[in-house]
Amino acid sequence: ILAHQTYGHSEGSEKNDEAVQLLLARYADDPLYLVFDLKHGSSPELWEMVESFLASRGGYSPGSFVQASVKCRWDKSRRGLRVLEVLPRKFALRLGQGDFRTQGKACNQLNGLRFANGHYVQALDCNMGTFIGEGFKVPYVLRMFMPLDKEDRTAPHCRYLGFREFIFTGREGAVGKCHAAAEWTFGTIYQRFLSGMGMRMHYGHPDFLDGFWARNRGGMSKSSPVVNLSEDIFAGFNVRMREEASPHIDALEFEKGREATFNAASNFFSKISGGSIAVLRSRDNHLLCERIGLVHSLSFYFTSVAFYVSNVLVDISIYLYVVLFIFFALAGIGPGQLSALGSTFAKEWILAMGLVALVPQLVEMVLEYGAIRAIREVFGGFLSATFFFIFQNKNIASSMKEGAMTGIARYFFTGRPMANQHQTWSDIYVTYWKSHYKPAFFVLSAYFIYRILAAQNCGQGRLPMILVLLSCTSWLITPIVFSPFPRWTLIRQDLREFNSFITGEAGTVEADIPDVVARGKKGTVRSLYECGLSNEMSFWTESQLFMLLLSILVKAATFFFLLVALPAEILDFLPIFLVALSFSWVVVLGYFIAGQNNVFLVLSFLAWPATALLAHYVIGDRFGHPDIWTRMPEYIISMALFLFVLGIAKDLVLITCRGINSLLSCLSRKGDTGRMHECIRVCFVYFFVHQLQFVEAYVVLLLNLAVASAMAAVDRLLCNSHTWLLLNSEMARTKHTERYMEKSATFFEQDYLGHGLDLWASDSEFEGSPQQEREVSDVGSLA
Repeated sequence: ILAHQTYGHSEGSEKNDEAVQLLLARYADDPLYLVFDLKHGSSPELWEMVESFLASRGGYSPGSFVQASVKCRWDKSRRGLRVLEVLPRKFALRLGQGDFRTQGKACNQLNGLRFANGHYVQALDCNMGTFIGEGFKVPYVLRMFMPLDKEDRTAPHCRYLGFREFIFTGREGAVGKCHAAAEWTFGTIYQRFLSGMGMRMHYGHPDFLDGFWARNRGGMSKSSPVVNLSEDIFAGFNVRMREEASPHIDALEFEKGREATFNAASNFFSKISGGSIAVLRSRDNHLLCERIGLVHSLSFYFTSVAFYVSNVLVDISIYLYVVLFIFFALAGIGPGQLSALGSTFAKEWILAMGLVALVPQLVEMVLEYGAIRAIREVFGGFLSATFFFIFQNKNIASSMKEGAMTGIARYFFTGRPMANQHQTWSDIYVTYWKSHYKPAFFVLSAYFIYRILAAQNCGQGRLPMILVLLSCTSWLITPIVFSPFPRWTLIRQDLREFNSFITGEAGTVEADIPDVVARGKKGTVRSLYECGLSNEMSFWTESQLFMLLLSILVKAATFFFLLVALPAEILDFLPIFLVALSFSWVVVLGYFIAGQNNVFLVLSFLAWPATALLAHYVIGDRFGHPDIWTRMPEYIISMALFLFVLGIAKDLVLITCRGINSLLSCLSRKGDTGRMHECIRVCFVYFFVHQLQFVEAYVVLLLNLAVASAMAAVDRLLCNSHTWLLLNSEMARTKHTERYMEKSATFFEQDYLGHGLDLWASDSEFEGSPQQEREVSDVGSLA
């Protein structure tokens, strides 16, 4: 059954419909059926076809229903679809609107399940498949449900049956290999072990399931809006709550494709981590946590949300670790004194659990593939996997935090583009500025303050914080390192586009505010201003009022704690920046009067460095005694504190506006959303949110330029080694002045035609049998 709910509908695609028709026509002699959703907006041809079918059966009056699920197949004689079954419905397949609309994937599964009349059901996405050798095993594997000596179908041995998955996109470059390694670890090693312990939980298709049981026990997934973004996992919860079994077997292996580009992989991790926030609010999770038991908790840790929560805790610990040592430095306590007190903070931990976790993966690969391949795969991809998963763990933590603040689990369309698709610097910045770049700058600023304070505490020593610096470096440079084709022409093009993006004036006009909000939700912003403003508007209008108040209270408590803990020598510098703020606000006023001219924004920022020259007029000789460089650490720390206070002031203004807006709504008066947007827009510039993002964006631009230039130099001087490591040998053999397959066949075909030697080839790129190698050779000769 091909479940395609938008077939023939205005919301769908004509090209997709043509592809479905081609598929049905090619396999018209096989039991292949199409199930689609007939509703308002479906083509008149489909309505006419369905009504003609019902009229031929008798007892049907036109217009008696407005939507239905339809099953049909290809008719070779009429060269078109022929209706087989029609199931009229009273309600739509997808309910709700906007972000609060039932999940389309789960609805599509339900639409197909209604016409699946077999004993066993399997759901496959378009990125899944298998080959005929595995297909021959399926009848024998299904005996796990009902062995031959068992005749009573009321109590099968299991309800779900899982099996191995081969990630074929692991051959598509470094990102694909990282995904394949993670999927193999979770989908094979963990599932095999948990199944042996009798506590495996179904976590997603393509598992086989008892079709009769699924049709009578809540379906194969759940589709409630917001809550069931990760729709498949709730079927596993359903099985566990009913005390049924979901074993795993190693005798069968299907293929699955994962994201092979860096941005698409990040969107995938954002989607599943955001969905875990929705799981936390679900009734299923609450019931399971009360009755799961100790042994099954080992399975529930990975198939539920605990793994993602642990990522959030690790991420928070990075901030707390740096801040804690700042307080140690303020108290005059260094690593030497901590060591004398017997504290574990006196030493930095380098051997982390992430390194220890390599051991079971290495042992499993030795058992399955042999020692040579295991060592090559694990240690050969260690560096790329380190940067990739440090970055993605931060991605998971950021998505979890955003989901907790907004209460909305957003669906991210990954698209699964080809691995050799180049990502522009502007797209990279829009994707990661909030989740990675801004936290990296915050942690690096805190680390810089710690270094300043530790330098003043002579003889106390300091920690290098290697892992903290490695994490921040990974957050900043990994997208460029994993960006394919570092060519000088592309670098120049990205540099021009990103600079235009930073200085662009799109979205600065008040009339553009609705368009700014819409573009921000779609991720199609046109400028840095529009990017930051759309995020501010979404945050202050969509976040729950309780979470906003809680956030402000935490920040206020932190400020009062700093006020008590910081020495008076640092607090004495705060009036300098208050004067700078007053001058900057005058310039910002000119920015709005002059029609959002960027020259005024630059001038408003230049007022801050000028405070170093005017400081003695504000606080007297305090700044220059004994000299400026001695007081510079206090000056920098006080500036960071003032910016923190400025952020709290902005939050107080906006929370007051939000409260007034909510109060008007409670008094049966329409809250003015447009007025709220205008308040956000004004605060966005007056409280230097945009100006700070402006500086951070240019720092990112310089980092991108440095890293991309280094990668381009490596490719140029070391025979495209970066492209070989990131993609494959085919791309690495393409010259810098040429495009792949622009004037010739693939290198793979040329090697077989000319019996040439590929110096870039590796054993992992072709693991077939001699018979398969001969077949590929014959295909190459025919080509």
